Amino acid sequence: MKIKKERLLLIAGFVWSIAGGNILFIGLNTYAEYISIRNGALTLIVFFLFWLLVFKKLTRKHTKRIREYPDEKQFFWLFFDKKSFIIMFFMMTFGIVIRTQHLLPNQFIAVFYTGLGTALLLAGIIFLKNYIREQRSLKG
Repeated sequence: MKIKKERLLLIAGFVWSIAGGNILFIGLNTYAEYISIRNGALTLIVFFLFWLLVFKKLTRKHTKRIREYPDEKQFFWLFFDKKSFIIMFFMMTFGIVIRTQHLLPNQFIAVFYTGLGTALLLAGIIFLKNYIREQRSLKG
């Protein structure tokens, strides 16, 4: 259950990429009926807001936290801190409820999920990039 601390970045990369990919997939599958310049612009706004205000900072914070762990092996779930697990739980719960109960129109789902999913996927890619950098620095 314990792994090298550098592998926490790899786990974070996979978790965020899978989550982002799934949300992006839902958004894109809903998008077909709503393709327009306005919706494209709104999707970009959602992406940039989430990336710049949330996920860019989050990737830096968690990468720094993981790098500062002692060199001994760490529990695999420490790729997140407690606060992040709570946020993820509520985001997933609200997302599922909103979609299954049809609380928001499909146009909103298309725009919002595509922007959010892209930002989440980018966070996963950044964690994977940080893992690769960490591996290279350990070798050289």
